[in-house]
Amino acid sequence: MKIRLVAVGLRPPAWVAEGFADYARRLPREMPLTLVEVAPAARRNLTAERARRLEGERLLAQVNDKDRVIALDLTGRTWSTETLARKLDDWRMDGNDLAFLIGGADGLDERCLSRADERVSLSALTFPHALVRVIIAEQLYRAWTVVSGHPYHRA
Repeated sequence: MKIRLVAVGLRPPAWVAEGFADYARRLPREMPLTLVEVAPAARRNLTAERARRLEGERLLAQVNDKDRVIALDLTGRTWSTETLARKLDDWRMDGNDLAFLIGGADGLDERCLSRADERVSLSALTFPHALVRVIIAEQLYRAWTVVSGHPYHRA
């Protein structure tokens, strides 16, 4: 199973790229995590709805028909690490790749949310979108350690 984090935004700060790369490197070869960046919409003369729509088109262009899509959205459910670990283990068995979608400053377009198999909220708090890349990478690594019995996660 391949995992892609498809995110609006180009050229994050170096610490974000390093943090994401560190956790992505820790995942096993049979579960590679890659980052796909899409350009944000130019906000000049665009409504938030139009910007979301353009970014949504760019995000969905990176999603394959058979991908399991997880939308990161404030209205989504919150998962524990153990829940993510169980889901990750199940997803590995179904044979489809995963695509996590991170929207831009105005969130995800409704078409992205409709395409999603799951909607997940990381927290009621608002995080910088670049930081979410690191959080997701770390949580995927943590979930994998739970599944594989590695001592990284201590519940």
